[in-house]
Amino acid sequence: MEVRHVCAGYGRGRKYRRVLFDVDFSLYGGEILGLVGESGCGKSTLSKTILGFVSVESGQVIHHTSRPQMVFQDPFGSLNPGKRVGWILEEPLRMQKIPAAARREKAEAMLAKVGLDKSFLERYPRDLSGGQRQRVSIAISLIQGSQLILADEPVSALDVTIQRQIMELMLALQEELGLSYLFISHDLDVIYQMCDRVMVMQEGRVIEEGDVERIFEEPRHPYTRSLLAASLSYAQ
Repeated sequence: MEVRHVCAGYGRGRKYRRVLFDVDFSLYGGEILGLVGESGCGKSTLSKTILGFVSVESGQVIHHTSRPQMVFQDPFGSLNPGKRVGWILEEPLRMQKIPAAARREKAEAMLAKVGLDKSFLERYPRDLSGGQRQRVSIAISLIQGSQLILADEPVSALDVTIQRQIMELMLALQEELGLSYLFISHDLDVIYQMCDRVMVMQEGRVIEEGDVERIFEEPRHPYTRSLLAASLSYAQ
C-alpha cells in the first residue's frame, strides 16, 4: 500500500477541519508497520481514510493488493450482538453469493486458524471472552482473503496474558498467510515487540519514521524522545 501526500479531515465548507497533513508512506508486503502517537493525533483518522470511510482532500491512497480489512480495539462493539458467530463470519461470503455449504466450511476453517473450534459458530458475541471476541474479529478480517490488515489498538482492551496470546496469533497468521499489518497502538512495549518499522504521528503529521530498533534506541525528533521518556517500561 502507498499513501501519497494525503490530507484529509471532517466537515464541509467553513466547518471543515483538516486532521491529516501531507501524510506520505509505504507499507510493504509481509511487513508490520507501527503507528504511534498520543490520542487525537490522527491515527484512527488515517486508518479510516485508508479504508475509504473518510474522504481524501488531496493526495492518494493506492492499494496494490485486495481491499484492506480492519481489526478494532473493541470487538464487542464491532460484532452484531443479535447474530451468532457463524452468521457474522458468513455475512461477507453471503454477499458474494457463495453457497451455504461452502460458506460454513470456510467459516469453520477460519475459526480453526484463529484457535477456535466449530462450536463457536453457534455462540453469540456476548457468550465469548474478550480474547475470543478478538479472535473472531481477526477471523472476519481474513475470511475474504485480504492480505492487508489495519489493526487499531487490537490488544489494548485485553489483560496482559491475553494480549500476548493475540499478538502471537497475529504474528503466526502473518507468517502463514503473508499478511501486512498497519498496527496502531499507544503502547510502546507492544509496538517494540510486534513491528518492523515505526511511524510517529503528532498533530496529523508523521514526524519520524524508521526501523523499530533505530526509533527506540536513537530517536531524532523531540516528540519521539518525549513519548519514549513517558513510557516507564518499553523494551531496550
